[in-house]
Amino acid sequence: MAKYGPALAGIIVVVLAAFGGWLYWQSMQEAELEAQSETIITALDAVEAGEYASASEQVEPLIAEGSRGARTAALFVQAGAALEQGETQAAVDLFTSIAADSKVPQPLRDLATLRAVASDFDERDPEDAIATLEPLARPGSTFYGSASELIALAHIEMGNRQEAGEIFAEIAADDTLPETLTRRAQQLAGVLGVDAIEDVEALLREEGVLPPDSAGAGAGGGDGAGAAGATGAAQ
Repeated sequence: MAKYGPALAGIIVVVLAAFGGWLYWQSMQEAELEAQSETIITALDAVEAGEYASASEQVEPLIAEGSRGARTAALFVQAGAALEQGETQAAVDLFTSIAADSKVPQPLRDLATLRAVASDFDERDPEDAIATLEPLARPGSTFYGSASELIALAHIEMGNRQEAGEIFAEIAADDTLPETLTRRAQQLAGVLGVDAIEDVEALLREEGVLPPDSAGAGAGGGDGAGAAGATGAAQ
């Protein structure tokens, strides 16, 4: 599955600072915020500098003594640090422990599940990847697009090209998802022989392949006279 590396790289873009700085800290008391946030920020600075072992060590006390939010943020930091150091199984175990904690907010449990599967995707059984991600791959789910893309890649690995193409087509048609994701899904659907473009002419105009539509273009009515006239003029 290593051949899907570039696609996987585009799937998971998680900024730990956003979760540590906003989603978690909003639930902390002021005293906890001041002490624990400083530790997390320092650890994130270490991550930014590539000092992954140091970052992991700095947040270790929060796992044992920090608030629930700080502990979870610390686990994310340690999992990310382990992944960067090539310790894939350790990272997967940490992400899995977050996902299994019923006291952690569901969106973060889902994120941990996604990170766990993405981390060992090349080694994981495709059927297991699909079963694990299916609850996240529902329209409206926070990680619907990323989970669905991974599921489609797992189907490709299993030889289910048609099913994978249909999933990519569904992703491509969802205008609530990031354009980079829908464009990539559109291309992959096409490679797999599934048409993910509803209005080909509109897309060609959007890309500048065809000239912009104009009021005069439709003046010939529905019988094609306008198009015929244009063709004749060109001749």
